[in-house]
Amino acid sequence: MANKAYKFRIYPDAEQKVLFAKTFGCTRLVYNYYLDKKVKLYQEDKSRFSYTQCAGDMAKLKKEDDYLFLSEVDSIALQQSLRHLNTAFQNFFTRPKTGFPKFKSRRNKKSYTTICISNNIVLHDSFLKLPKIGLVKAKQHRSILEDYVLKSVTVSQLKTKYRNRKCIVF
Repeated sequence: MANKAYKFRIYPDAEQKVLFAKTFGCTRLVYNYYLDKKVKLYQEDKSRFSYTQCAGDMAKLKKEDDYLFLSEVDSIALQQSLRHLNTAFQNFFTRPKTGFPKFKSRRNKKSYTTICISNNIVLHDSFLKLPKIGLVKAKQHRSILEDYVLKSVTVSQLKTKYRNRKCIVF
């Protein structure tokens, strides 16, 4: 089986745009926070901070007063951000030509990925249901086979437009 990706434009309302902006910012913050933590820990005593340790630490971080806003966004998107960081580190150590992971900028591409767990993401009748966001209007300009399995969605903002990418297994 091969994965196939589709891109569709979505049209969030004002409230959903705020939630998307919060999610973009929180995933970037989590990525940068744990990148900094991993670098400092490695410089101190050459030890590594695994994905599992980061995820456990993030659960504690979300309960701290300064980071309560992390609970407002999709937790799976935050975990995916940690997985992306872990993959970047693994790529660096196995293939040094890929380069050391870089901090994510506020100004560059804004995106986040969330995975489908027990039908929390559904594409139905020109609407896309996302966790914590709800139903978002989608322009479905291509037909998708009826027996598709939705695996993940990457939502990205390009200038003023939002797009989503679905990875589908046939």
